[in-house]
Amino acid sequence: MALPLPFSRLPDLITHADWGTQPTKRWIAAAVLQADGSYLALAPEPVKEPGTLLQRLRTSVGVQGTILAGFDFPIGLPLRYAQACGIGDFLEILPRLGQGEWADFYNVAEQPQQINLHRPFYPLRPGNARQLHLLNSLGMQEMDDLRRRCELPQAGRRAAASLFWTMGAQQAGKAAICGWRDMLGPAMRETPPGITIWPFSGQLVDLLLPGKTVVAETYPAEFYQHFEVKFNRRLGSHLNSLGGKRSKNARIANSATLLDWQAQMQARLSAKLEAAILDGFGSAPDGEDRFDAVIGLFGMLNVGRGKPKTGEPEDGTIRRLEGWILGQSTV
Repeated sequence: MALPLPFSRLPDLITHADWGTQPTKRWIAAAVLQADGSYLALAPEPVKEPGTLLQRLRTSVGVQGTILAGFDFPIGLPLRYAQACGIGDFLEILPRLGQGEWADFYNVAEQPQQINLHRPFYPLRPGNARQLHLLNSLGMQEMDDLRRRCELPQAGRRAAASLFWTMGAQQAGKAAICGWRDMLGPAMRETPPGITIWPFSGQLVDLLLPGKTVVAETYPAEFYQHFEVKFNRRLGSHLNSLGGKRSKNARIANSATLLDWQAQMQARLSAKLEAAILDGFGSAPDGEDRFDAVIGLFGMLNVGRGKPKTGEPEDGTIRRLEGWILGQSTV
């Protein structure tokens, strides 16, 4: 069963990592290309050491293998911030972050007076931190100035937290710090670079080449809509008793939806993954992270069959600076 465009070449390995702030909240799910052109999806596993992840993936497929790796953290810079810094190209600046004049970039500011364009992440810990501190120090008017276009409100989805705001359950800044500092930045400093990053490096159909590791930003909540995964549904004037994503029962309630997707896709699930889906990924606190790792993987496979489309942005600013979320509509 061969997938149509945008996978002109079927990746030998497709992975999706749910990338939490803490190491215990980072899980990766993988689908391995089979001889008949179908994929075998495997149960999620801990990411372990971020700095060695890309090399471990490469080792698993060999020198000429093609990898498509999705990560649930922001990849790109907000336009207004980039303009204030004089940055015109994200791929050019990424390997420089954390070094030289950008040495403090990944050091999260503890006090408002420590925030500046070269040290934009804030706050280090809860306290009297206010988003106004971030806006004033970076010369911005509103938080949307520190959001990329793909992070603005979408149909059925609220606005994402700003990359640089590192407080609250919705924040993704500390996850981005880990992903950029420990994984993407070092890979971009290799000669030649060890990765290509969609959409900055080009259209996905052109990037999936032998020996290439293609990195893309993903967002599991985007794929919830594609698969009609639902939590906290209202029955009349009351919420159902299943609870949100952290509830095992709520995840079990969505298992039929995921298994139905697998049947439509004609992808195969390992016995371990099928059991995990039926069990709602267990009762441990990491169940929600393993669930999202698999949702992201299924979403990437779904994009590969053109349902939905990749969401290839045509705007030059997005392609150079801000980046995009795989599978999110550009309309």
